[in-house]
Amino acid sequence: MRRKNDILLKSAFEEAFSDLLLFFFENADELFDLERGFEFMDKELAELFPDLQKKGGSRFVDMLVKTYLKTGAEEYILVHIEIQDGAIKNFPKRMFQYYYRILDRFEVEVAALAVFTGKQKQKQPSEYRRNFLGTEITYKYNAYQIFDHDEEQLVEMDNLFALVILAAQKAKLSDKTPEAELSEQRLQIVRALINSKRYDPEKIRRFLFFLKTFIHIDNSELNSKFDNQVNILTGNETAMGIIEAIKMITMEEGIEKGMEKGIQKGIVQGIERGERSKTYEIAKNMLLNTDFDISKIAALANCSESLVEEIKEGLRRESNF
Repeated sequence: MRRKNDILLKSAFEEAFSDLLLFFFENADELFDLERGFEFMDKELAELFPDLQKKGGSRFVDMLVKTYLKTGAEEYILVHIEIQDGAIKNFPKRMFQYYYRILDRFEVEVAALAVFTGKQKQKQPSEYRRNFLGTEITYKYNAYQIFDHDEEQLVEMDNLFALVILAAQKAKLSDKTPEAELSEQRLQIVRALINSKRYDPEKIRRFLFFLKTFIHIDNSELNSKFDNQVNILTGNETAMGIIEAIKMITMEEGIEKGMEKGIQKGIVQGIERGERSKTYEIAKNMLLNTDFDISKIAALANCSESLVEEIKEGLRRESNF
């Protein structure tokens, strides 16, 4: 579940990246060429830190994003983001290592940001220092904790990324929140999104997919009520696409229960027919309703990337007929 939430949160950061820049950097709309888009450089970041792969990965999510400036030239900077949940040893040092490796590899300006998604009292170091025999270095980077703003402040920002932060707050407190209350909180986030009138139906649909998956509620009655309220808030024209996109979420329960019985290994070697059917439908719906890459879909559906590739190829063949 933790890995799935990491992937979902990273995807939400990518989806709302324009709003992320506006959230963190003053006059971002004057500095960045937001219309030009962004390039998410996961592969390049992995190449800079192959040791993470050798050690089985890390407990935080990294993003390296190429963002263009409004200079009229082909200039760009790299925005490096750490999404850090719990405490980690030598975190400032790691941030510094990212900085100098990125700078050495690409020779461009680097803006670094650490987003801490842990508890409210979580430490959030924002600089790295070394001093020895007259040789000294101080590296400072932007640091933000998801509870730095309260709910009222986040809603008033009229910013999609602010709602992603609000969802992260609610998810962090979900273990101590009754499901009925959590369901209402989830719906309040939807209302804030709809009332902003800044986002098109596709953007709304994709955010709702993230929201219902990220803030998970087991109660089917509450989920049904949520779907009905979404229908009312969005109108029939967009609601059908939204509801279809989030139907797959309920299927995950069957797969997760099956994994507890040892089916996880079978996903790679040949899943039992019934569970494979559920996995197929989840992956198929993600391919049709999101632009997640193969690895993200495989992680969320708890299946192999080769299975997702197989499903994608099948959909491609169907579209040619």
